[in-house]
Amino acid sequence: MTSSPIVEFAGVTKRFGRTAAVDDVSFSVNRGEFCTLLGPSGCGKTTLLRLIAGFEFPDAGDVLIDGRSCLALPPYRRNLAMVFQGYALFPHRTVLQNVMFGLRMRKMGSTSEIVEWARSALGMVGLEGYEERHPHQLSGGQQQRVALARALVLRPEVLLLDEPLGALDLKLRKAMRYELKQLQRTTGITTLFVTHDQDEAMSMSDRIVVLNLGRLEQVGRPEEIYGAPRSAFVGDFIGESNLLRATLVSAPRERIAQVTLENMPGVADVSVGDDAQLSEGAAVTVLVRAERVRIALHPGDEIGWFPAEVVERAFLGASTRFYLKSGKSDRLVIADLAGAPPSWAAISTRVHFGWAAADALALAGDQSIAGGTVR
Repeated sequence: MTSSPIVEFAGVTKRFGRTAAVDDVSFSVNRGEFCTLLGPSGCGKTTLLRLIAGFEFPDAGDVLIDGRSCLALPPYRRNLAMVFQGYALFPHRTVLQNVMFGLRMRKMGSTSEIVEWARSALGMVGLEGYEERHPHQLSGGQQQRVALARALVLRPEVLLLDEPLGALDLKLRKAMRYELKQLQRTTGITTLFVTHDQDEAMSMSDRIVVLNLGRLEQVGRPEEIYGAPRSAFVGDFIGESNLLRATLVSAPRERIAQVTLENMPGVADVSVGDDAQLSEGAAVTVLVRAERVRIALHPGDEIGWFPAEVVERAFLGASTRFYLKSGKSDRLVIADLAGAPPSWAAISTRVHFGWAAADALALAGDQSIAGGTVR
């Protein structure tokens, strides 16, 4: 994969009435990259996909393909292919006829060539022998593969996928993640993938573009998005995180600072990002992943600990989730411990929890999550 951009959004804004579905968004997609647009419903993911496809036009900004504005080009001249969530297969046409349709409409070869290319595309998605079946004779996963073959046979520069796994059951969806990623890696086609499923984004993407309320929150590799979220929204939306109001009691030194947590006794060490401009007394939000919270009956000396009570627990198979109440805070702290719950960690048990400084991140200001949005 090279680092040269093939798709660029430059200050793009798209409004529907008074609502900004996309609000001054800028990012690029590199050639050969699997890039995912991730965010909750209504954040602007599909609108961005429709803007690059030519089904919508921006109110401001530009959309570029290969360094040139594509706004004046109709969809069929943009050398893109799109797979919709509903697949949009023709029910009265066979599998082969569905795959051949786009080639025929664009008059991309002779009849024999079109048939040969369509059969080859079906081979790429593992559907040899299904040419004469109709969509209703296929499973959901097979229908999705037909839709992919119909897109790939056009040999597009960019493949656009609008939540193509959303209609599948969980087990099949997980299997198709692997197959789709393997297909993308084999063909080397640049792919722009839309989903609201964090697991899909984390497991399939080279880079993730996180969106919220039409605005760009963060762009980065899955490891960066998960390990170093730039906002409480990103940290809360991807994975299970605790977001705790706090006050800085010492200026950061070598990226480590001390904080007091709101309505909780004691102090804790936290890490501070390279670009954070924080001073003593500043209000911060401490973000710590559930799996990074430690629980013990008796606190040790290696980290700071807070007293708490176990108010609920849930066995999740690979781990057990604990809900802890500490001090006068009305915010429960979530902790995920690997395996089955230890015998001493029953509901109403008095315990201690804490974390290593490297496992907690201080974000500037009060970025508490209320009702699923950052306030």
